[in-house]
Amino acid sequence: MDSPPFIVTSGQATCEVADVFRLYGEAYRQSHPLSYEQQKAIAALTRCRTATLGGHVDECDQCGVLRISYNSCRNRHCPKCGALSKARWLEARQRDLLPIAYFHVVFTIAHTLNALARCNPTRIYDLLFASAAKSLKAFGARYLGGEIGVVAVLHTWGQDLGQHIHLHCIVTGGGLSFDTQHWQACPPGFLFPVLPLSKAFRDTFCAGLARLHQRQQLVFAGDCAGLESADNFAGLMAELQAKDWQVYAKESFGGPDQVFNYLGRYVHRVAISNNRLVSIENDQVRFQWRDNRDGGRLKEMTLPAVEFMRRFLLHVLPTGFVRIRYYGLFSNGQRQRKLKRCRELLGVGAELEPIVAEKAADLLKRLTGVDMHQCPVCGLGQMRRKQELESAYALFVRARAQSALLVDEGVAV
Repeated sequence: MDSPPFIVTSGQATCEVADVFRLYGEAYRQSHPLSYEQQKAIAALTRCRTATLGGHVDECDQCGVLRISYNSCRNRHCPKCGALSKARWLEARQRDLLPIAYFHVVFTIAHTLNALARCNPTRIYDLLFASAAKSLKAFGARYLGGEIGVVAVLHTWGQDLGQHIHLHCIVTGGGLSFDTQHWQACPPGFLFPVLPLSKAFRDTFCAGLARLHQRQQLVFAGDCAGLESADNFAGLMAELQAKDWQVYAKESFGGPDQVFNYLGRYVHRVAISNNRLVSIENDQVRFQWRDNRDGGRLKEMTLPAVEFMRRFLLHVLPTGFVRIRYYGLFSNGQRQRKLKRCRELLGVGAELEPIVAEKAADLLKRLTGVDMHQCPVCGLGQMRRKQELESAYALFVRARAQSALLVDEGVAV
C-alpha cells in the first residue's frame, strides 16, 4: 500500500537570514567576541522551524495527506517569528485608540554616539526613551495644558543594517486636562513646534549623558575607549551640543484606523526581513534596501557575509530590554482609568468589550482569512493532530536518563 503524501511547512523563503548564519556563523563565532544575547540569537535563528526544535504531524481526515510543521524559536530577533505576537499586540492597542488625530514623531540620536551605544546599549537606549518622553510630556503640558499619550518603539538600524538609533513615537493629537475636566485638541495638522522640541530633546539627552558619566555608569572600550578621559568626554559633549538635532514630526494620521495600520509597520519588526534577501553566494549576501537620501529608491546592496552578520548582530538587544514603552495616557498603571475619561469627554462609549482569548489558528483565520485547519491539498478535509515530534533537546535528555538508568542497573552502555 502506498504511503500517504506529505508536505513540510517550514515557512522558509528562497534564502533567509538564518541561512547566512548556518553557512558562516560558526566561523564568525570562532573569530569574533560575541555577547550571550548574540550567541543565543544565532542559535535560535539557525534552529527555527527545523526538526531540531521538534514539531507535530497533522493528517487530513479526507485525503490522508500528512503535514509536518516544525516549532518556531520565538526569539524576538528572528525574521520568521513574531507575526502572531504582532497581531495580538495590535489588536490590544486598537482598544486604546481614541477617535482623534494622531502624529508620528521620530527622535534620533547623533551617529557619533554609536560606539558608546555598542558598549552601553541599555544605558543609551533607556536615556533615549526617557529624553523623548520627557520632552513630549513637557510640550504637552506647555501647549495643551494637559497630558498626552505616547507609544514609543525603539529601532536601532537603518535600511543598510548600519547603526541608526531612533524612536518611533505615536502621539495623541491632543491631551486630557490636568483637572480631567476637558479634552484639549491640537490645531489641525499641527502638534508642537519642531525646532524647540528638537532643542529640548537634545538638551535633555545630553544632560542625562553627562550625569551617567559623572556617576561612572558608562563603560568605555573599543572605539570609545578614549572617552574615559574627562577632556575627551567634554569634547564629545561640546560636539553634541553644537549640532542641531532634528526631530521628525509627520502630519496627522487622520484617525484610529490609519494609526492601527501604521503601527503594524514598526512594532515587532526586526533589523531585516527574509523577503529583502536576494542571494547568498560566494561568501557574499545581496539584499534590497531603500535609499532615503535618494527619495526612498529601492536598490540592492552586496556585503561580505562576515560584514552582514556583524551588522545584523549590532541590533540584538540586551536580555529583558523593553523596546515598546507607553507614556502619559497610555502608561500601564493608569491607562484604563484615563482612557475611559477621555472617551467620556469625546462622547464615545467609555466601556469596552472584554478581550476574548483566541487560539492562534482562530486568530490567524479571523485576521487573514487563512484556515490552518483546512487541508491545503484537497481543500475539503480538516487537518487533525496525528503525532508530536520531540525536539533534539528532549531526545537528548531522554537518552541521558535512559543511559543513567542502565548504569544504575549495572548494564554496560
